[in-house]
Amino acid sequence: MTSTASTVERAFGAALYDGTDAGLDTGASLLAADPAADPELARRGEEFLAGAWQRGWQPADVVRLVRRELEEAHVRLAAALIRAQAGRDRPRGHRWAAQLEALPEGTTRAGDRFSHATALLELYRLLLRLPALEPLEEEPRRTSGPAATRMLGRIRALLAKAEATGYPEEAEALSAKAQELMARHSVDEALLAAEAPAPDTPGACRIGVEPPYEQAKAVLLDAVATANHCRAVWNEAFAFSTVVGFEADLESVELLYTSLLVQATHAMTRAEAAQRAGGRKRTKTFRQSFLAAYAHRVGDRLASVVETQVAQDLLPVLATRAVAVTARLERMFPETTATRLRGVSDAAGWTEGARAADEAQVKARRRLE
Repeated sequence: MTSTASTVERAFGAALYDGTDAGLDTGASLLAADPAADPELARRGEEFLAGAWQRGWQPADVVRLVRRELEEAHVRLAAALIRAQAGRDRPRGHRWAAQLEALPEGTTRAGDRFSHATALLELYRLLLRLPALEPLEEEPRRTSGPAATRMLGRIRALLAKAEATGYPEEAEALSAKAQELMARHSVDEALLAAEAPAPDTPGACRIGVEPPYEQAKAVLLDAVATANHCRAVWNEAFAFSTVVGFEADLESVELLYTSLLVQATHAMTRAEAAQRAGGRKRTKTFRQSFLAAYAHRVGDRLASVVETQVAQDLLPVLATRAVAVTARLERMFPETTATRLRGVSDAAGWTEGARAADEAQVKARRRLE
């Protein structure tokens, strides 16, 4: 073993497997005193990342957890490490590539040598202890054609306008139009897949469900997933939901959930300001109840819309895809439980949340033939 490798091993032995602050200080001191060990330290960090990928983690998952458990400096270090490792990694599909593109700006240094070594060891300690997650390996699928790309662009533009407007009626109309395009895009993709020589298969993605009020957010995501022919399973411990479905539907779920969450937050802020103007001080219970009502009401309205959207002759195609989605879900999650809301105790928050959901409702639209 070379002297530099020996330094890294001794530092790891003290800091990663000991678990104490004293061990962390010892490991950081060893690394700070041996600049020649830096390349080996970086190489071992990339190995820890490769191990995390083998256990089912993806770049966005790692960044989300690092941001929650550590500091912003660790997030930047993690982003830089992920980028470096990606240059030597195999291609992993378009969702993985999108996560790499979305990484925050990273840095290879964090303060003086001791501070930098401490931050790296804290990051490595977290990476080393990541448990196994359900794998989301992307399976071969038909690539989206120009028409589908243009459709998604129109949907994104409509939802962006719905989020930006301060007029509920305009937001409702824009969201309704986006929903119409999503539904048509989903059916078109289903029909194309049914005629393709190689059958399409369901995939899966993870969507962050961040605190606070994550229960209500998880219920909202579940409602959006169900309305778009997908299934969602919430992992409360790691602040994400896994959504299973066909690619076009997964894209719709990501777009609509993000948009509705933004609209709900804007509406909650306005409603909360009105409550404070009236002398109210308890904001936490108001927000929890507001988002719970919003999720519940949006779920009801989406479910009622789904029942009237598709012509009878398209039902067999969608039913076949629903069976495939359920089968994939059951393979990934043999045991699942429903997401239930707790801690809803504020009548004013519930009323205002339900009103906001009504304003963001999806209007009934003509059947898809």
